[in-house]
Amino acid sequence: MSHRATSPMATAKQQIREQIWTLLETRHAVKPGVSGRIPAFHGADRAAARLATLPYWTAATVIEANPDRAQLPVRVLALDAGKTIYMAVPNLASGQPFYLLDPDDLPVPTATAATHQGAAGFAPTIAATDMLPVDLVVCGSVAVNPDGVRIGKGAGYSDLELALLAESGRIGPHTTIVTTVHPLQVVDGPLPEDDHDVRVDAIITTDAVITCPTGRAVPTLRWDRLTPAKIAAIPVLAELAAHRANGR
Repeated sequence: MSHRATSPMATAKQQIREQIWTLLETRHAVKPGVSGRIPAFHGADRAAARLATLPYWTAATVIEANPDRAQLPVRVLALDAGKTIYMAVPNLASGQPFYLLDPDDLPVPTATAATHQGAAGFAPTIAATDMLPVDLVVCGSVAVNPDGVRIGKGAGYSDLELALLAESGRIGPHTTIVTTVHPLQVVDGPLPEDDHDVRVDAIITTDAVITCPTGRAVPTLRWDRLTPAKIAAIPVLAELAAHRANGR
């Protein structure tokens, strides 16, 4: 069994996920069947519009975003505003694990281009080392608290994306990291947090902006927390692991 499946931390995080997924469905804030996913919450377009009013959005020319449907309105607004987007290939299942969405070179409408299915049909993929510096990162979350602690859907891809970008120098202290969520996803109280988890700088909901404390840690690749199966399943990690083994 994997570390994630058996550790007390993983169990605690999964309990929070289940609570939030159930709450969202019970309160009709999502369509049924949200379990196991980043919730595509009702009002995601309003949260995106609120994000688009903020200074760090206005200043950003390059954005990295997750490929989930909850953040689709964010990606559409970014392309419409002429911002370059790097969107993670689902499950990082490519040796070049980010799609490049150039707002000046889209063969389809932005509402199509910003979906991961649409991007897969035309967008080139790119390695983190070939990307421009990223001004703003938009993450999906299942739960988040005002301290900036976030819990994703459990696969760990978001933290890996950020670690790859940090290790290649594409994100750093200059980069703002935010998440858009439904208000029901904001937990007033502590959340379980691993030492490799990445906190967000701000939470944007349908009706509020929550600025989180400063001083979050820089993302890093934690090889001690990656199983051989996980490394083998993600081409860029397999390549990096081979370089490490060869002393490069």
